[in-house]
Amino acid sequence: MTQPSNLRPIRRALLSVSDKSGLVPFAQGLARHGVALISTGGTAKALREAGLTVTDVADVTGFPEMMDGRVKTLHPKIHGGILAIRSSADHQAQVQAQGIGFIDLVAVSLYPFEKTAAKPGVAFQEIIENIDIGGPSMIRSAAKKFEDVAVVVDAADYAKVLAEIEQAGGVSDETRARLARKAFAT
Repeated sequence: MTQPSNLRPIRRALLSVSDKSGLVPFAQGLARHGVALISTGGTAKALREAGLTVTDVADVTGFPEMMDGRVKTLHPKIHGGILAIRSSADHQAQVQAQGIGFIDLVAVSLYPFEKTAAKPGVAFQEIIENIDIGGPSMIRSAAKKFEDVAVVVDAADYAKVLAEIEQAGGVSDETRARLARKAFAT
């Protein structure tokens, strides 16, 4: 059996999903492999209820979720951890100076905008609140940085990603590229 090329270990994952399908087994699998979990609001709550240790995004950024949850992940300690060029000495120095930790995997499912907008009689304000800002930003950041970061936007990919981590010890170039293509299409 040939080994996948350029495996990237997953040490820290950010999980922020609207659709919680398959989330807990995926997170449990990551945790079994020593992956530190970072999460937001309802996702963090679901993970804690399943007995997992999770760090709130607010504890990473030093800022609380605010403005009714509209602002939580739009922060340099999140996007810097995703976007930093790991082979760049300058980026490494900035990460160190700012206390930014790398994020190796981002799993995001967006708010159900289309489903909400299609509901008969839905209030305009409910539609507006289902316009996701942080989710697409994290997806695009992670997909842009696919050389180092695995981005998962489809729960159907959880088992494949976890199997690769379990079998090979990380996520391969091929898998990260495939996941990035899917992310850009989302």
